[in-house]
Amino acid sequence: MTALLETPTAGKQTLRPTRKVAWGSPMTYVIAFLFVGICIGPVLYIILGGFRTNAQITADPSGLPGPWVVDNYLEVLASPIFWRQVGNSAVAGVLTTLGVVALGLMVSFVLARYDFKLNGAMYSLFAAGLMFPMTVAITPLYILIRDLGLMNTIGGIVLPQIAFALPTTIIILVPFLRAIPKEIEEAAAIDGSGRLGFFFRMVVPLSLPGVITVGILAFVASWNSYMLPLFILNDEMSYTLPLGVQAFSSQYSVDTARVLAFTSLSMIPALIFFSLFERRIVGGLTGAVKG
Repeated sequence: MTALLETPTAGKQTLRPTRKVAWGSPMTYVIAFLFVGICIGPVLYIILGGFRTNAQITADPSGLPGPWVVDNYLEVLASPIFWRQVGNSAVAGVLTTLGVVALGLMVSFVLARYDFKLNGAMYSLFAAGLMFPMTVAITPLYILIRDLGLMNTIGGIVLPQIAFALPTTIIILVPFLRAIPKEIEEAAAIDGSGRLGFFFRMVVPLSLPGVITVGILAFVASWNSYMLPLFILNDEMSYTLPLGVQAFSSQYSVDTARVLAFTSLSMIPALIFFSLFERRIVGGLTGAVKG
């Protein structure tokens, strides 16, 4: 019995075998959905709680809104103090991000592209900064900010946040800059480009994934910062949103639904911002590990 072999012609399309996707064990998905539910559950409870009345929360703390009430959110959105605190958090986050990106990129460029005697020691010094959280240095930091006359100002928050964000920034950016081939730098030098020209024309564009990653991390950390503003700010009009939530909860401790609405509106911008740039963060961290 002979087997007939068909030779593919120009008008025919060859069929390629499809690859089967390995979905894994069902228990893996059960555990994954369980952890996702644990993480998302409190957030959904806070958001839905803002659409309820205090009577509904008292009668059924874990129930759904019935009927849905939007007055809590409208009252918070109509408050000028809320928008002032949103502006304070946004200004602090933007200034912190710009400072972290600018200083971190310049320091990382020197540590990654130049060989000098104390190169390793400086890199180790910045890496050691990861082991000292802000809570450990909050007392001397408070004294320093007070002596500089930066109490109750945005600058008193931005400067320490930049300093404590630099170690993480440098750890992420140095591998990016080290991965840039030296041939590119030599070609730029032959074309007459100096070190600054090479930095702005080649280094910054090539390290853009890492820059976006550290910028997002710095902004989200600044937006959610609570400990430092608690010590530095004492005027309600200069509060950032985390402090605003705490002050609002103390002022309207009986009005639970309204407190939940204020809390929801405070965390939604950070959640949206983080969700939009999630792939950028993962891609930047992956590039840093490969580098």
